[in-house]
Amino acid sequence: MQIFGVILAGGQARRMGGADKAFVALAGRPLIAHVLARLEPQVERVLISANGDPSRFAGFGCPVVADDRPQGPLSGVLAALIAASGMGATHVVSTPVDTPFLPGDLVPQLLLAAEASLEGLALVAAGDGDHPATALWPVGLAPALAAYLAAGEAKVTRFTDAHAAARAYFADARAFLNLNTPEDLAAAEALLRGAA
Repeated sequence: MQIFGVILAGGQARRMGGADKAFVALAGRPLIAHVLARLEPQVERVLISANGDPSRFAGFGCPVVADDRPQGPLSGVLAALIAASGMGATHVVSTPVDTPFLPGDLVPQLLLAAEASLEGLALVAAGDGDHPATALWPVGLAPALAAYLAAGEAKVTRFTDAHAAARAYFADARAFLNLNTPEDLAAAEALLRGAA
């Protein structure tokens, strides 16, 4: 088993002034640096899913994969599954670029949960509900995901439900906090100050 990670960095931070969300600063470092620091120790290799000029990520040392046709997070997952499979990976763990507090046991817990899934698919659930963009994807799901997107579908939970995704439960919902607004960013800064 060889597990890669993918940071889904395709979104624009419209509620934060339209900046490239990966580079929105949290405690003086770009969001992507926080996510990379949490994910990298848990996987064999990390990919970055993003469209546009890939050279803007050159300083992070990760291959950048672009979507064939942008349809939200699942397009990034599909691009990562195809690329990772070509590099010898068996699974990909996806997470959005705006989740800087990922737990250190994310991958082991997803793997444990996936044992209960016929297709080996598992997503995160916390006290505030499901976080389907943070999930473990077997690379063998790529053809089914490609067909789903080609049919014009894009909803993550519709796909994960159709493929009987298991859930890895985490008690602390703050570990999957999405930073979408300036208020979210301020709350994250406060959390980091409290942990220092």
